[in-house]
Amino acid sequence: MKILVPVKRVPDPTQKAKIKDGHIDLAGASWIVNTFDEYAVETALRLCENGAENARIAGSEIIVVSLGPDDAAKEIRTCLAMGADRAIHVVTTDEEIDSLVVVKVLQGIIASEKPDLVVMGKQAVDGDANQVGQMLAGRLGWPQATFAASIEVAVDKKSLFVGREVDGGVEYKSVPVPSVITVDLRIVGPKAVKNNVTPETHVYSGEGARLPSLKGIMAAKKKPMVTAKVADYGAEPKAMIKELSVTLPPPRAAGEIVPDVVTLVKKLADVAKVL
Repeated sequence: MKILVPVKRVPDPTQKAKIKDGHIDLAGASWIVNTFDEYAVETALRLCENGAENARIAGSEIIVVSLGPDDAAKEIRTCLAMGADRAIHVVTTDEEIDSLVVVKVLQGIIASEKPDLVVMGKQAVDGDANQVGQMLAGRLGWPQATFAASIEVAVDKKSLFVGREVDGGVEYKSVPVPSVITVDLRIVGPKAVKNNVTPETHVYSGEGARLPSLKGIMAAKKKPMVTAKVADYGAEPKAMIKELSVTLPPPRAAGEIVPDVVTLVKKLADVAKVL
């Protein structure tokens, strides 16, 4: 199985955001692989390996794709160190791209690479737009399964059985190959990914995506990473959506201590207007 995994570098969300001149100040920011995209890489690895033997399935390939500036290569190498086979780095600036530009570039890459599956995070933790996966499937005319919490490959390898999180619980659907899958947090559960190669008795750690080993980090330095431009894939580096300004929410008012439940209910009903 050939799997394409789009990834995005994002500012470390554990760092406190600072606003300067109406925009988020990224000077000195620490950059990481978007968490959901990191889980997508982990999902692709589990689909393409015998987890019990720590061995890749013959003929499988994982390609990481990222759009970003020159120094985004560091986050791409992180994905290669995890176990991805090769990468495509489309060099651009954040100001030149939005969801639609990203989708057009990915569409061009998919036309060239012809993967069996696209696996990606459900959203980026900086913009939280949750758009690229759905837009990509629509433009490709491919089936899609969003918010995937579990994936099982059919015995004939021609379809996937996906459990996706919805408001009422978990919805299960079968999607043929090729398709677009966007993954949610629970996809890295101990038995969330089944490929009918890894034995049923094998249990993954379930603590998130695997950390790159020293061997993986050294190997990543030699793995191929092609650099390209947005225009190489028939897209124009011109974002239709632009950020005008960013403001912090107003400070919350101080809380109030009430003497009893009756008073609390009355305050909620008459003052807060939430009952």
